Amino acid sequence: MVKISAKDKWNKVYSSEFSSSLHVSDVLAEYEYLIPNKGDALDLACGLGANALFLAKHGLNTTAWDISEEAISNLQNASKGSEIQLNTEVRDIETNPPSKESFDVICVSYFLDRNIISNIISALRLNGLLFYQTFIHEKVSDTGPGNPNYRLQANELLSLFSPLHVLVYKELGRVGDVTKGLRDVAYLVAQKR
Repeated sequence: MVKISAKDKWNKVYSSEFSSSLHVSDVLAEYEYLIPNKGDALDLACGLGANALFLAKHGLNTTAWDISEEAISNLQNASKGSEIQLNTEVRDIETNPPSKESFDVICVSYFLDRNIISNIISALRLNGLLFYQTFIHEKVSDTGPGNPNYRLQANELLSLFSPLHVLVYKELGRVGDVTKGLRDVAYLVAQKR
């Protein structure tokens, strides 16, 4: 069996019909009022860039990175003809993480690489905000990756970002009526102090 690279995998995903819809992450949409009205923002592993567009509409100087040329091309096309200015880059963040203290806001949605957590934390400026949302092991549907390495253990997001001050954390798992509330994911809003 031939192993496909991450870049090829995501190029294929973002060139499919699946890629036609943009959805802002729940954590950004729900806590929009925490987003500063100026500064530099990064949508890390941006995919189609819904979060990048959202942050740019809030007046932030927004950068969007993804390993997929297809994703970045789609995002550039989505922003054409509008007044939204984005800095986009095809970038493998595992080998080329963000510089220290370079962003006031970082958003990560449905991407998990534990090896770059310290890089994410160091890339935040003082008082910078992190909006992070991704899949958990305690799921109620088949949504998300099948590989357990790409799913968080219980409260792992809190542990991974323990150097930051947590403002918001949500992880409902299978507690209560699983037909209600945001399930299958955990999300966090945290600040570097």
